[in-house]
Amino acid sequence: MYQQTISRKDEMNKGMFSSQTDLWETPQDLFDKLDKIFQFQIDVCATPENAKCKTFFTPEIDGLKQDWKGICWMNPPYGRQIGKWMKKAYESSLCGATVVCLVPARTDTAWWHEYAMRGYIEFVRGRLKFGNAKNSAPFPSAIVVFKGEK
Repeated sequence: MYQQTISRKDEMNKGMFSSQTDLWETPQDLFDKLDKIFQFQIDVCATPENAKCKTFFTPEIDGLKQDWKGICWMNPPYGRQIGKWMKKAYESSLCGATVVCLVPARTDTAWWHEYAMRGYIEFVRGRLKFGNAKNSAPFPSAIVVFKGEK
């Protein structure tokens, strides 16, 4: 499901534009802007190296198996498992959690239509630079918010 984080900056940049990784570290400035609005309590999909909140779920803990409560930040792996993460985010909102998701804007996919379109969507203008990348991502991004309904 997850691949190991690439440690060196050069390898990270190289890996980000290939199939070597499906992990895209959240740009800190974007997170900070959203955190001012939402005041996140937990990062539901992180590694110790890229966690954005004091409380976070690692691959070993498996956020998909945990209860999501409060105000959650989610930047999931962008591979084939993304639909499972979006389903969990949406279902957690039905139980009262607010989940703010940073995802690729893949409007032609099943997960987008089944889950993303049930939330509030804001498209990110331009292309994000993830982590320590030298280049922008080769895809557009969106913020999807599932507001707790309880």
